[in-house]
Formats: sequence, structure tokens, C-alpha cells
Amino acid sequence: MNALRETNFKLPGQTAFYRGKVRDVYTLGDKLLMVASDRISAFDHILPRPIPYKGAVLNQIAAYFLNATRDICPNWLISNPDPNVAIGHCCEPLRIEMVIRGYLAGHAARTYQSGLRSLCGVSLPDGMKENDRFPEPIITPSTKADEGHDEDISKEEILKQGIVAPDVYEQMEKYTRALFQRGTEMAARQGLILVDTKYEFGIYKGQVMLMDEIHTPDSSRYFYADGYEERQQRGEKQKQLSKEFVREWLMANGFQGKDGQQMPVMPDDFVSEITERYIELYEKVTGKSFERSPDEDIEKRIERNILRVI
Repeated sequence: MNALRETNFKLPGQTAFYRGKVRDVYTLGDKLLMVASDRISAFDHILPRPIPYKGAVLNQIAAYFLNATRDICPNWLISNPDPNVAIGHCCEPLRIEMVIRGYLAGHAARTYQSGLRSLCGVSLPDGMKENDRFPEPIITPSTKADEGHDEDISKEEILKQGIVAPDVYEQMEKYTRALFQRGTEMAARQGLILVDTKYEFGIYKGQVMLMDEIHTPDSSRYFYADGYEERQQRGEKQKQLSKEFVREWLMANGFQGKDGQQMPVMPDDFVSEITERYIELYEKVTGKSFERSPDEDIEKRIERNILRVI
């Protein structure tokens, strides 16, 4: 199977280009064109081998949820001319990631296990176990770093530093809670639990607008609802729908992104397994069948489809 490592287009009207961990981003006047490549990252490192269909899976999940939440808040997406491409409004990014958590998992669980009972200025109840549900979802923002790791920050500190205006932050918070509620309901219909996720916002023509991807496995954590309570009662790990299995494989092969560690090379059978897990994930999250595009020159197909619409 072919995989898309990167693109290097020179598009009509192109004024800027940026390559992120996963996306190649082209600026076309007041619009952004994002190509979701098949690159995969873990522990803040891009892995050596791309994963066939991963970019198309992520791009189409994001489009599915962006289109399903337009009644809650405006978002940047205009069109998807190709399975790997999204075109949308060029927003001025707000340098805060709105992380919302319904359960004590991941970073929140590690913080809790260290003995702390506060995260981003939010008090955490005593007596919780990992993966327990919070009485109500909590918002734990982080600063959006250009390089390196994002850092936790409280609402009070955001306003004190003037990172965003109070009315803008209140709007972001309102949207975050409503989007998470919708995502939770949509996940429940598919037999899933939306555990935690993050949203990014920007300003476009003076209004707060949802940007980037939402509710994808790269930005969210899902549990299977079936058996959740029983696993919690027995103190077992929850069955997850995420790319956590990739991190686990890397750790088992001696890599956690630390200095001096050698990145292991993924064998063909594991690359194929990741592809199948991502496609399964798409179908489970959306309830739709994933259409595999023909085995062709992906970059040429993408360029052809882009040039039809710009």
C-alpha cells in the first residue's frame, strides 16, 4: 500500500507553507489548505515510516465532527476536495488549547497519582481511581507551544497574563462544554465513551471560531462503554480506542522519546496493523464504512483534486 510521507506543492496563489508533525499547511490568501499526511508521531517524535490511509482517516473523522457541530459554534472548515485535504478560513490562532476531561485518565491521572489534588487551578475530588468519571467535566487549559511541550495553565493565569480577553475566554469555555457534550452523545450512540479531548480556537472576522481537528484519535481518548463499569470495579485497564497501542509498542522496544534512545523501525506487519486499527477506529467512531482509495500516486491525486477547486 502506498503512503503519503509529505507534499511539496507550488499552488496558484500560495503565500506561505508550514509542515507540522502530521499536516502540510498551505496558505492561499485568506484561506488555509491542510493536507493530512500519513506521518505518525508519538512522544513528540515523527516515526520513520508513514502509515497508509492514516491521513485520510484523521481528515475524514475531523470533517465528520466539524460538520456535525456547526449548530454549536462556527468552524474553519469550508470543503474537503480530497480524502486527505481540508480547506478552510485562515484564523488568527488563540494560544490556548481547551482541554476538557470527563474522566480521570492520562495526564490528569498521573497528576492525581503524584498526590496533587489540583490541575490547572481545578480542584480534584479525593478518593478517585484512575479512569473514574468526574462528577462533571473539568476544563484544564494548556498554553499552545510553538516548540516543545504544551504547558498546563489555569483560567486565572490566562486572564492575568492577558493571553485572551475575558469575554473571549468565556466564549471558548462555553463552546468547549457544548462541543464535549455533543461529542459524548455521539460517542455513546456508537458504544463509546469520550474520555477527554482538546479544542483549538481562533479569531476570524472578529468572532471566535473552532479550528483544526476535533474528536479524532490523535486529539481525543475513547473507552469502549461495554464492560467499562466491570473493568473499573475489578481495577483493570480500560479498553481504549486511540493510538495508545503505538506508544506501548515503542515503549516495549525501548523508546519513549528520551535523549540517547534509538527510534525502533516498525516492521511491515506492525505498519499494516496500525492501518487496520485506524480504519477500524474510523468505522467505530463514525458508524460509516471507510472507503479505501485505489493504490495510486497519492500526491498526484491530491494535487489534481486541489487544482479543481482553487
